[in-house]
Parts: sequence; C-alpha cells; structure tokens
Amino acid sequence: MTRLAVLGSPIAHSKSPLLHAAAYRALGLDWHYDAVDVAESALSDFVASRDASWRGLSLTMPLKRDVLALLDWADDTATLTRAANTVLFDRSSDALETRGYNTDVYGVTEAFREAGVEHLDMVEILGGGATAASVLVAASELGASRAIVSVRTPAKAADLVTLGERVGVDVAVRRFDAADRPSSPPDAVVSTIPGHGAHGLALAEQIRATSVLFDVAYDPWPSELAASWLTAGGTVISGLEMLLHQAVAQIRVFVNGAPDATLPGEADVLAAMRAAVAG
Repeated sequence: MTRLAVLGSPIAHSKSPLLHAAAYRALGLDWHYDAVDVAESALSDFVASRDASWRGLSLTMPLKRDVLALLDWADDTATLTRAANTVLFDRSSDALETRGYNTDVYGVTEAFREAGVEHLDMVEILGGGATAASVLVAASELGASRAIVSVRTPAKAADLVTLGERVGVDVAVRRFDAADRPSSPPDAVVSTIPGHGAHGLALAEQIRATSVLFDVAYDPWPSELAASWLTAGGTVISGLEMLLHQAVAQIRVFVNGAPDATLPGEADVLAAMRAAVAG
C-alpha cells in the first residue's frame, strides 16, 4: 500500500483526507491518505521515520516553514515564499531524496480565477505567516502592485515587505487596530487567519460590499468575517476553493512528480474531489 498524510496541529478538522481519497479512487490508485497531528518539535523525527511505503506528505499550520530545513531540494515557489506545503519522497534513484513544493500559490490564483477575478491591483492581507507569503506571491501573479498587510505585530511582517520587493509589490504593514485606512477599497481582502481566530479588525460596509473577500479558513464556515461580508452583500471566496486547487497540484506531484503535470482525466478527478467536500 502506498501511504501519504497531511501533518499539522491541530489537524482533526482537515478535509484533505476527503479530497485525496476521492482523487485516488478516481485515478484507480490504492493509495491511503491520513491526517496526523504533528507539532513542530516532532516533525523531523516523523519525516525521518517514514519507510518505503510512503510517497509523500502535505503540510499545514504550523509546519510549512519548519519543513524546509528537512528537504534535499525545494522548488522555486517554496524557496521564494520560504514555505512548503508538499513533500515528495523521491526514490527514483538509489538514494531517497525529499523534495519540497509550494502548491498554495497555485491554489490561491486558481480560486480567484474560478470566482471570475482575473486581475488585482491592490490587496489587503490579514495575517503575516507562511500562508500570507503565498497569498502575496499569488496576488503578484494576478497583477497586484500594492498590498497592505494587517497584523498584530508589524515587526513580524518584515519578511513580507522584502518578499514584496522581490515580486514587484509595494507592501505597507499596519496593525489590526490602526485607525488609518486606504483612501479607496482594495480589490480583495484575503484573510489568512484560522477560522476560530479573532483579529479585532472592523472593516467598513463599503469595503465589505465592494471588495472580494478570500477567507482561507473553511472551518467553521462561514467564519465571522465571511458572515459579515455576506451581510453587506459582498462577494466571498471560501478557503475550500484554495484547498481544492492546491490539492490538485499536490496530487500531480505525488502521481506525476511535478505540480504542472496534468493528471489523467483531471476534469473528472477535480469533479470527484469537489463532490467529496460538497455541503
């Protein structure tokens, strides 16, 4: 049996096992995918102890940055964002090689495009962690030139300013509770805060009515932020869309060895994955 798992802490809420199981059934593969609660302190031992039955791992909070030190190779996107959410155990040669990928950027861009958002100019990102870095790169790929990063501790977002310089996005960092606001609403507000997290950020009805909200959280749903957007009549993209599309690229890695190598019958695979988490 070929084995895979998503690692994180907490992890019980994850819908990744549903998505991956549906995909492997559609592909006719007898692959088993679990959710395993792993903290930062246990990650190295867990990765090192996988036997030859293991094909790869998915990483979620808080492991996307910690895993980089355990990799033999990382793709350009993982290197740029300093975050990998996918590890492939490559045994194609005599020696095992751990290869890391970031498919979150693809997940964000595809979720925006599926919602009809093909271009961004200015975005506001809530939170400053590993997912925020992927969101910033995805925004740049959609044309964004300006970003506001709203965080509790601005000093911790300094890496995002540097990342913005590398991808051509002017990044301004502000505190959640700062009174100043941009003179015009952003094209999109992207929350990278867990669904149960409290950010204390009150966004005006004008922003909620005109800016697209992309909330990467999906449990609980709708989140408090998403509910406030819907009340104002605004457009909301659920984190399930990001999860779905990043998982497609991840499965491409596990099956074909590369995130851009299309799966056999991929449209049918995607439909099966969507049906597995519907409702």
